[in-house]
Amino acid sequence: MLPHSYTVDSLSKSQDLASTILSSSAPHQISSACDSVRSFLHSLPPDHARHFFSLTFPTLICKLFGFDDATSSSSSSPSHGWIDTVLASNDVELANKLFSLLAPTGLLFTSISAVDRLSLVKYVFPIERLPEWVRFMLSSEKDSRALSDLAPVFKNRVKEDSIQPNFHQVQLNVFEYYIFWFAYYPVCRGNGENCDTVSVRRNKRFKFENWVSSISGFSSPRRGGSEPKIECNLYIRLLYAYLNAFVALTDLNSHLPYRSSLLQYSAGYDSSAIVKGEFLVNALVNFWLLDNDFSPLSADLCKSFGVKFPLRSVLGETPPAPGLGEVVKLLIKYLNLGLVVHQNGTDNVEYGVSPRWRMSGSFDVGKPMDVMAVSPGVLPNGSWNLLIQRPLYRFILRTFLFCPVGASIKNISQVFSVWVTYLEPWGISLDDFGELDAIVDGSNKNGRKDHSQSEACGYSPSWEAYVLANYLYYSSLVMHFIGFAHKFLHTDAEIIVQMVSKVLTILTSSKDLLDLIKTMDIAFHSKQAGSGKSRLNSLYRFVTPICEQLKDWEDGLCESDADGSFLHDNWNKDLRLFSDGEDGGRQLLQLFILRAEAELQAISGDNLAENLQCIDSLKDQVACLFGSDAVRKLSFSPEAKQPAQPRDEIFKPRRVGNYALSDIKYKGDWMKRPISDDEVAWLAKLLVLFSCWLNEILGLNQTESNQVGSTHSYVKVPSSDVLGIKAVLGAVGSWILMLGVGVVRLVRKRGLRVNLRMLASKKVVMILILSVVYSVLKSFWTVSYGRVG
Repeated sequence: MLPHSYTVDSLSKSQDLASTILSSSAPHQISSACDSVRSFLHSLPPDHARHFFSLTFPTLICKLFGFDDATSSSSSSPSHGWIDTVLASNDVELANKLFSLLAPTGLLFTSISAVDRLSLVKYVFPIERLPEWVRFMLSSEKDSRALSDLAPVFKNRVKEDSIQPNFHQVQLNVFEYYIFWFAYYPVCRGNGENCDTVSVRRNKRFKFENWVSSISGFSSPRRGGSEPKIECNLYIRLLYAYLNAFVALTDLNSHLPYRSSLLQYSAGYDSSAIVKGEFLVNALVNFWLLDNDFSPLSADLCKSFGVKFPLRSVLGETPPAPGLGEVVKLLIKYLNLGLVVHQNGTDNVEYGVSPRWRMSGSFDVGKPMDVMAVSPGVLPNGSWNLLIQRPLYRFILRTFLFCPVGASIKNISQVFSVWVTYLEPWGISLDDFGELDAIVDGSNKNGRKDHSQSEACGYSPSWEAYVLANYLYYSSLVMHFIGFAHKFLHTDAEIIVQMVSKVLTILTSSKDLLDLIKTMDIAFHSKQAGSGKSRLNSLYRFVTPICEQLKDWEDGLCESDADGSFLHDNWNKDLRLFSDGEDGGRQLLQLFILRAEAELQAISGDNLAENLQCIDSLKDQVACLFGSDAVRKLSFSPEAKQPAQPRDEIFKPRRVGNYALSDIKYKGDWMKRPISDDEVAWLAKLLVLFSCWLNEILGLNQTESNQVGSTHSYVKVPSSDVLGIKAVLGAVGSWILMLGVGVVRLVRKRGLRVNLRMLASKKVVMILILSVVYSVLKSFWTVSYGRVG
């Protein structure tokens, strides 16, 4: 207990200020509240700020992010807070005033640093607001003790609850408490927006560049029809300002020169900057990328601590919260910017006043083994890439695998944009942050245009280490994306085709990049070559690390028939992009092109010629990727309009058993479509298995032969000595058997099958449950009434 005296006046003023903040919702009230907070902090010494941070600061967080109660454990969707109000009002002046209050160099953060140095205030972060996997670990006393060692962001912050023994809680200082709420805001906002399911509409004029090329603001409802100004997107401004101030893109050793030695820091050395930067990045990764992941940590790490996650049984198969793509994209671009600056030779170039651009030494891209050999969680030579590799891969893959069919294409495109950005780090330039720098620093928007080093460049052999360290992004994830494209093609064929074309454009943009990906695939699927093939020998040493990554990064993430995918349960045991089999990249892309052509023909309009040109471009890219004979050219004329076909006829299996395509009458595998929101998942899977068993028993998986045999089913008339009831029963039984055989033959001839999945509808299940409950209550009432009578 620190011997500081706190006056009654400070307590009363803090309570009054909290009431003022709580009642501030309109723009003019928010502006007045900001002035009151700033004036109060000016008049308050750091050692007398306990009442402000105990009473006023939680209320400020509550109003800032729109939570009902910042100290409550309720996880309900947030209402409109100050950030949303600023964006909706499009008021630049109000945005600047609120930003100056919350900026990392502002008065509030200065007071936070002073209070944390004195350790005056500690907060308990609500358990219900933590990521799902953390909540699961805190429910067990054994796992709670291991949490500090498993996740750096919780190191020395998990404490035993003083009120409830054997229960643990997360205790944070003021800075850490604010960062946790800041990271939680887009997750909670995304879950709130996800509650309103909107049907997908086809937009013929929706262009790929509209959602790929820019850093737009965090998704929020636009009002008044006007485009919100980026100056008013307070969350994006604050995120970039915090990354700019706390996360160094330089060599970490330049900040902590004695980090790995026994030497001690000087008395005047402040190590809080690097600590805050690591905490900020780890908090964002845990809340944004690992939130509901059922395998959030490395399998080897969990095994060493004896921690087991129940995978899908507890954390479910839900995709990441919608709306996270934009903020994750900004984070990834910023963290990878250090590699770009080093590659472009701008180590000693200083832009502006921020120390983040001073590159005294960084990740050596010319040493790929250094990247592959370092264990997860370690940040060698200032590179943040190792920290985000696995979480980001699973974040993207979970979106592709588990995103429901009715999801908005906007949310999917945001995650896709994150992946595209990660695939092309050489496409990042300093100018990408020019507008944000101008807003945050107040400098000239064109201040960096004169520096030629800031221009983005293409792939070069110096990026080989990056590609090899992240090889699964260029191989396995591409295959998962192709399966996703097949599943979502009917949603918006134009957009899905453009997405596939964008990925193939990146893979074929450079001959050196394509040769590296192909050669690494050959080395992965072959034994170590002789001394004559030096290129393969040099890449063969990366096979084992890639195998380990493949097993670890896709832990628990496997596609099954219930997902409606084209891949197998044991998919993550191999790489199939350049495989010639039916589940290889070549065959699946050929099939995708055929389906896309048919789909675009079915929805043909004024832009049919443009869509067919996009298909032709896609064919050229596939030919470049797999060879000139990879795709069979089919000529479609925009004038000759093909008759529209039902969607179920667009995709048919190429071959089933010994039957050719023309003999198969069953159209599509509707039974194995993805689980929808209006179905009971476990019941749907059970009914699918039962339906398949019935179809196998009845022979409905086979088509009826076109040639009818000479034998016909008939009923043999019994002899005259069979009389009475025996003759009648025989005739009825024979008639029923003949009717059943006829029905089965008719169903088989028309290519129909038994499908009981419709009984898994929540409406049907609810009706059945209500019927059973009604019958039970009626029987109980009858028995009870009879006894009384």
